[in-house]
Amino acid sequence: MAKIEDVVKRQKEGARFVITAPMLGVSEQEFDVLANIWIEEGGVGFQVAGVPHRTCIDGEFFINRVTVVKLAL
Repeated sequence: MAKIEDVVKRQKEGARFVITAPMLGVSEQEFDVLANIWIEEGGVGFQVAGVPHRTCIDGEFFINRVTVVKLAL
């Protein structure tokens, strides 16, 4: 399981990249909670850019992928 900080630090400032549930080793339901926090408050060193991708599980939609931009630290 990758830590979000490890994923972000590999990117250059201003880079657009994708963060997914499988990349972090979490379920879509767990990722949805994290992604909603990132959308509302911003992430650690990045901000969400664009519309998150959702997947349907048992009739409910969960965020399973977000495109983000690395910010200057």
